[in-house]
Amino acid sequence: MNPTQQLLRKLPGIDKLLDCQALTELGESVPHDVLTKAARETVEQLRTEILESAEDFDATRLGLEQVAAEVAQLVQNRMRPNLRPVINATGTLLHTNLGRAPLAETALQAITETARMYSNLELDLESGKRGLRHDLVAELLCQLTGAEAAIAVNNNAGAVYLALAALAQGREGIVSRGELVEIGGAFRIPDVMAASGVRLVEVGTTNKTHPRDYLNAITEETGLFLKVHTSNFRVVGFTSQVSGAELVEIARPHGIAVMEDLGSGMLFDLSEYGLPREPTVAEAVAAGIDVVTFSGDKLLGGPQAGIIVGRRELIEKIRSHPMARALRMDKLTLASLEATLRLYLDRERALREIPVLRMLATPAEELEQRCIKLARRATEEIDSRAQIEVVAAPSTVGGGALPTTELPGFAMAVTPREQSVDALARRLRHGQPAVVARVQDDRLLFNVRTLASDQENDLLTALQTALDRNHEQD
Repeated sequence: MNPTQQLLRKLPGIDKLLDCQALTELGESVPHDVLTKAARETVEQLRTEILESAEDFDATRLGLEQVAAEVAQLVQNRMRPNLRPVINATGTLLHTNLGRAPLAETALQAITETARMYSNLELDLESGKRGLRHDLVAELLCQLTGAEAAIAVNNNAGAVYLALAALAQGREGIVSRGELVEIGGAFRIPDVMAASGVRLVEVGTTNKTHPRDYLNAITEETGLFLKVHTSNFRVVGFTSQVSGAELVEIARPHGIAVMEDLGSGMLFDLSEYGLPREPTVAEAVAAGIDVVTFSGDKLLGGPQAGIIVGRRELIEKIRSHPMARALRMDKLTLASLEATLRLYLDRERALREIPVLRMLATPAEELEQRCIKLARRATEEIDSRAQIEVVAAPSTVGGGALPTTELPGFAMAVTPREQSVDALARRLRHGQPAVVARVQDDRLLFNVRTLASDQENDLLTALQTALDRNHEQD
């Protein structure tokens, strides 16, 4: 009998494999069909490996317990949720790939309470008649921004699309060439306008646009002026753009609506915390902008949402557009958004409890002390498996907001001694919970600005596991 046949004969039968104690115990919490399928696939994979290269195959893998362990690992991988918690140690506050803004505890509580019971999603409890889900956050939004009316939809791209379609479908929208932005996922303002049925009219140049450019472009077909905040890039040097207030002054005599997309949107000024001065939503409304759109999950620090505030008659047109239903928010997102907005009624409480605002406002001195303590603990627990040091490491806002802004901060730099930095980063991503850090200068940087204090123990445990020289190869 040749070596290949000898190895194939050692493959355990499926029934015998499923009767193994490890899989019997696993079967108490896993559907039988899932277990059986994993057993068959594992045996078939081993068979394929033997047939492809019997001379290099490790025969010890064919023991009953060893095969059962491979089956169990396959089952556990498949039963894990695809969407999993991640510890963000990158220093990017609004990391788009990691879900942008983490929610405040009150927002999480609101989601839980709304999910476990029925709710007055579309019931007016006062009259007992049908209500509008938009009204659940409209009053709060008006109070915080000074707008006459408001509506919230499922994301800001949807908000821009809906407002354009409702206000200027079949007509022209005038936009400065310097504001024709592309946001994440290759969605471009010209494409959104085309999809909404608004014909784009470009004015000015990339770096300079003047009031006369808008004035000269007005025709009988002009439906609105659209101003887009360039939140994900900056043009510097010889530049000039027309302010929202100037656009209002040009548009009013002609009966043209002015719409502004603020992108990430800010409800109050954060320049005292080292951020550049950005226009707030209230300032845009006060300047006379008719309709303002912005995101809920960026600098506002809430759930994914597209918020539209402005003049009552225009918001009513937006509410009544057929696509408003397709873009509406679900009850859990509404509950989270309302809870987040209520925090903004008290500025100090918002800064304390909304994670993004808290991270933005944390001084570098406090971050340095946290980082020193974390590095000291890591050095004690990791022993000689890595070099640990504290380094200066700036943070970025991310999420397409404030692209040129860096916040001073610190990171714990880890240089593994027994594996590559890339291998360590990969093992951390595969852990439970997953940890994502930044690879720089052949070190792994764990930036403490985006690392919550109550995540430090989990981070150190994950790091110990990933550095373990006996850790199973990926």
